[in-house]
Amino acid sequence: MTSRRATGIVLALCLGASQSAVLVLTPVLASVASDLGVSTAVAGQLRTFSGLAAGVTALLSGLIASRVGLRDLLAAGLSVLAVGSGASAIAPGFAVLAGAQLLVGVGIGITYSAAVAAVAEWSRPDERSRVLAVALLGPPLAWVLGMPVAGMVGAASWRLAWIAVPLASALLALAVVARRPASPPAAARADVRSVLRYPGVLRWSAGELLAFSAWAGTLVFAGALFVESYGLSVAATGVLLGVGALVYVPGNLLFRRWVDVHSRRMLVLLALGAAAMVVTFYTLRDDEWSSLALFAGLSFLAGGRTLAGSARGLDLAPELRLGVTGVRTAAIQLGYFVGAAVGGAALAAGGYSAVGLAFAGLFACATVPHLWPSSPRGDAACPEVPGEA
Repeated sequence: MTSRRATGIVLALCLGASQSAVLVLTPVLASVASDLGVSTAVAGQLRTFSGLAAGVTALLSGLIASRVGLRDLLAAGLSVLAVGSGASAIAPGFAVLAGAQLLVGVGIGITYSAAVAAVAEWSRPDERSRVLAVALLGPPLAWVLGMPVAGMVGAASWRLAWIAVPLASALLALAVVARRPASPPAAARADVRSVLRYPGVLRWSAGELLAFSAWAGTLVFAGALFVESYGLSVAATGVLLGVGALVYVPGNLLFRRWVDVHSRRMLVLLALGAAAMVVTFYTLRDDEWSSLALFAGLSFLAGGRTLAGSARGLDLAPELRLGVTGVRTAAIQLGYFVGAAVGGAALAAGGYSAVGLAFAGLFACATVPHLWPSSPRGDAACPEVPGEA
């Protein structure tokens, strides 16, 4: 196995572990609510606790960039994630489980930010796009593989789901990361203010927040669309969404050949394509198979756009990479809240067609930061990638 591929696999395991902690509640939420004596709506707020903790932690992760190397930071994030997952599995009540979710969120924030930053630090410039493409396979594969496992063991006990998916994933990733040599701390501390003041970073992060809000919102309401439009069972809907999500993987791998030169252009074109696709997905509901095909096409475009967004961010501020990836991780977490809020309001106002229009608007707005001409100061401090407009 080449060093490039090995690095990509290590980071994919780390990103997959963080994603598994996000998804594990989805199939067992009703069981958690019933067992702990709370409503499903209240139990759903557990994701709020972990999401807010992940976002805040990600924004602050750059503060320790100059003190802790990325390998040790990844190990720390995975350790906190494992402890939070284990505590979730044995929590005797809702309050303790909510506290455990704060730990889970801290682990997610550190692990995701450090893993994406490590792509650039642990690979040569000519290998970066390939390593990044492999690393970013972690989250979708965690969704495709982890969701069925969580559902199967969760049928016996929701507590087992926390052990079988995020705890096991975190321990596996931790064992692999521990085998890597220690890496030195960054040369500069990447606090949030310094990162956002760096030329181009604020506009890029705004585009990432808008695009992730649209994609996360799509994932939140896609299952309900299949159930309510076609009368499918929850199990059948889960299978269809898993099949559709698989197409995210080739989208990620295919577009890597252009991302080194055309990342900015890709962010515009893929977001516009996703805008058109999401409108069609939520409006044209002839049968479940046509909707599945549209969802798969949207997943394909999202895979390419995620790769392009990550590559663009890693190029913006080389000495502040952990801070930049922390901002992006926070945008992902906040995107779930924005997407759910926008989609819920649109659904109440005008049904699924309105949801499609709302998410299309978010995708379209995500192109604006990349269409805005760079200032002379920004060009000097952060040159355009060769070959880009």
